[in-house]
Amino acid sequence: MQQYLQNKKGLVQGVFDQVFDKYDLMNDFMSLGVHRSWKKTLLNMMNPSKNQKLIDVACGTGDIGKLYLDNTDKENFITCVDPNEGMVAKGKEKLKKYNNINWIISSAESLPLKENSYDFYTISFGLRNTKDLNKSLSEAHRVLKPGGRFFCLEFSKIQNENLDFVYKQYSKIIPLIGKFIVGQKEPYEYLIESIEKFLNQDELIDLMKKNRFEKCTYRNLSGGIVSIHSGWKI
Repeated sequence: MQQYLQNKKGLVQGVFDQVFDKYDLMNDFMSLGVHRSWKKTLLNMMNPSKNQKLIDVACGTGDIGKLYLDNTDKENFITCVDPNEGMVAKGKEKLKKYNNINWIISSAESLPLKENSYDFYTISFGLRNTKDLNKSLSEAHRVLKPGGRFFCLEFSKIQNENLDFVYKQYSKIIPLIGKFIVGQKEPYEYLIESIEKFLNQDELIDLMKKNRFEKCTYRNLSGGIVSIHSGWKI
């Protein structure tokens, strides 16, 4: 997996340079809108309260940050991080009514932030696109406060053979949807390939433990199409 990512160096940036303007629309088409339910489940698992600080990495256009603020306190302070300038610009425009979001253009592997700073770290559909999984997880651990919690919402491995067959057949048409909506199918061919090559649930748990997270667990959603992994910095 790591070698695969290294071979794709630079491709991920190119992918999102091409799709950021229709990113939200394509998410709705690809997941049939279910991604919104997955993100709400993530927030419910987090169960945040006022005065707790969130960093959302690979934030895209800010869906997790908006959910967090809407469900805690709109005056709360959060940090949204993404390596793609176009995606961040789109997020700023979408969430322009929120004045307390710190937007940072950065990779997950090298966050320009102090250690022991955040109560929660979230990364949704972004971990598999990082160039170095270990560095990304190590940085997540570094910026969390002791007692802070890591959450990763990511495509995973389906447990049911019949559902897996149906999902794989559906995945074949996603690049065609991308060509219709965005005008290009190649970015979505890459995204489908990256999902197929990503770690399974238990492999990601092992990698989290390797990077000093404790009490690591995961929860499958939609039969394992996605899973939410959680770990604590003790």
